[in-house]
Amino acid sequence: MEEEEEEKANQMMMIKEPLLSQQPPFSSSLLIYLYVGHFLARWGARMWEFSVGLYMINLSPNSLLLAALYGVVESASTVLFGPLVGQWVDRLSYVKVLQLWLLTQNLSFLIAGGTVVALLVHPDLQFSNSIAFVSLVIITNISGAIGVLSTLAGTILIEREWVVVISEGHPAEILTSMNSVIRRIDLICKLFAPVLTGFIISFVSLTASAFALSLWNTVSVFLQYWMLMSVYNGFPSLREGSLKRVSRSSPVPEESPSTSGAKSTVLSDDENDSELSKNSWIGKLIERFSKIQYVVSWRVYLQQDVVLPGVALALLYFTVLSFGTLMTATLEWEGIPAYVIGIARGVSATIGIGIARGVSATVGIAATFLYPILQSRISTLRTGLWSIWSQWICLLVCVASIWVQNKLVSAYVLMGGVAASRLGLWMFDLSVIQQMQDQVPESDRIVVGSVQNSLQSVLDLMTYVMGVIVSDPQVIILGIIDLCILVRHIM
Repeated sequence: MEEEEEEKANQMMMIKEPLLSQQPPFSSSLLIYLYVGHFLARWGARMWEFSVGLYMINLSPNSLLLAALYGVVESASTVLFGPLVGQWVDRLSYVKVLQLWLLTQNLSFLIAGGTVVALLVHPDLQFSNSIAFVSLVIITNISGAIGVLSTLAGTILIEREWVVVISEGHPAEILTSMNSVIRRIDLICKLFAPVLTGFIISFVSLTASAFALSLWNTVSVFLQYWMLMSVYNGFPSLREGSLKRVSRSSPVPEESPSTSGAKSTVLSDDENDSELSKNSWIGKLIERFSKIQYVVSWRVYLQQDVVLPGVALALLYFTVLSFGTLMTATLEWEGIPAYVIGIARGVSATIGIGIARGVSATVGIAATFLYPILQSRISTLRTGLWSIWSQWICLLVCVASIWVQNKLVSAYVLMGGVAASRLGLWMFDLSVIQQMQDQVPESDRIVVGSVQNSLQSVLDLMTYVMGVIVSDPQVIILGIIDLCILVRHIM
């Protein structure tokens, strides 16, 4: 009996050993390639994000209208086409997505940089040839929007798919660590890309910065492709995942469990309708509408358990206190040098706004170090709850700044509250992303990620619509918008 038990135990050990050896250890060099490739892609996107506001306010010095219109076009394109980009990423192989992403993103920013150069070289074009001026502005807006959409495809591929696939079969701490590093890279680009661009604008020219943007996207695309393809070829799990995606892709979206569930729900609802409703043109219109891929994507998203955290994260995008396009254009209109605005967005400066943004960026990066520690001790969900409450408390300081009589002190209080709130904001962002990675089925992960980005753009779009309505920098109501958000959170 003892010999039989030992023999069984040996057989079990022989079965387990191959299973354990199926997941090879991480290659640190491949992870470095992944991080550097992601850094190169994000750097170009952050350069454009910072510069476009300065270009637009330079073309229309006394109004935020052009800057706000660009923001409307960019956000609206993500709202309308974000879910479709997600479905496209979900259906194609990893290599196809990678190729189309890098080609489209870099080509779009190259074209946008070229049109900006033409507009800056001929500043009187809007008076001498209004048709040419409007055409160049439209091309700039469309190219920038396409670049942002392609950046979204890359973000979904790297953050929502590759990171999860690479970490499968490894301890949960690996996924947490990779999420933190990816977010840290994005924040570093957000911190330093504006600084470099701001110095080029201030000490050379706006035209030189547009040339630099075009040159960066022309040169870096080859290095990005080589590094990310090395990652793809180095991880067998990525190749297997790509083959699995291609094998299950088909013209009809019923392959996804949640998608088929969404459609079956629609069909069951239709069956409960009366015969008159079914045969009427309204019933047929509703049935056709419910089968549109865009609608199906939103139904899949709304069926997920993480829909409420996703909506909460999206609500945080309805603000102009983020040093985005409108804020940057407003500071330029105020006469603050571009390099100071860049430092304000990045590290620090001798004036109050620079210090605030420097602290804000530093706090944001600090969140990527603090999040893995908290997550390993109090879980992803509790980390998210503590993070959003800490952000809300810091934003109460911004509300208090309204009643400070001294304008300079009020500005310091406002910016200090915003800077401190970044710690909770970025930890909450990481928490929601990891919940989606853990709880959303693999077949729906990309669709849900694209809809989440689209929802965030809806709130971002509302901010730019406010900028179009209130296009005079002198009367822009930054504080009121954020106060409305705080009231919404309270309610």
